[in-house]
Amino acid sequence: MPPTADRPARQAPLAWWNETLHGLQAGVDEAGRGPLAGPVVAAAVILDARDPIEGLDDSKRLTPARRAALYDQIRARALCCAVAEASVEEIDRLNILQATMLAMQRAVQGLRLRPGRVLVDGNRVPVLDVLAEPIIGGDALVPAISAASILAKVHRDRWCVDFHREYPAYGFDAHKGYGTAVHMEALRRHGPCPQHRRSFAPVREADRLASLRNGAFPPPVGEASFAVTQDRS
Repeated sequence: MPPTADRPARQAPLAWWNETLHGLQAGVDEAGRGPLAGPVVAAAVILDARDPIEGLDDSKRLTPARRAALYDQIRARALCCAVAEASVEEIDRLNILQATMLAMQRAVQGLRLRPGRVLVDGNRVPVLDVLAEPIIGGDALVPAISAASILAKVHRDRWCVDFHREYPAYGFDAHKGYGTAVHMEALRRHGPCPQHRRSFAPVREADRLASLRNGAFPPPVGEASFAVTQDRS
């Protein structure tokens, strides 16, 4: 029985795969499961075996400057790649795990080329119409997953910087939506903004307190939306 989003699986062997015989191999990773605000982002990458990119690694191990440089190289030199999101509305409606699987599914579907196999960082895989295998710690082990982790991280960090311009009181440019002391204090003072995840307990509590202070309830959550970007089309 194949692994699903609800059933963990063992780490899969890599050595037997031959792209000439079995088809292209894509790596998939996400960024933004833990923050209190903003979309969860996933990326899918098919690297060019004839043009290896030096320095790929788990995005968390890289400096912002190194991530940005590798981001540009990946988009320019990979055979194809795609970045996709699941919105805050979808996170609140589905839960963060299922929204992450949805973003991963969208990223794979956004690839210009169809992979023969998809390797996903972690112990779960989204529902796909191609072979998908989870790789625990894959963002540090598999170059295509490392590349995906970099695209997802840079994309989401840039989203946070852009969103900070609209809601500067929360400091999204610095904490990227994570529950830092500064962020929690801003939530306490200002209440949640439209991009806060109200299904997350700290945001839900801040929303409740803001509603009590204002004597009103927050507006209903809007319709879900998502975005997918491609390159090398």
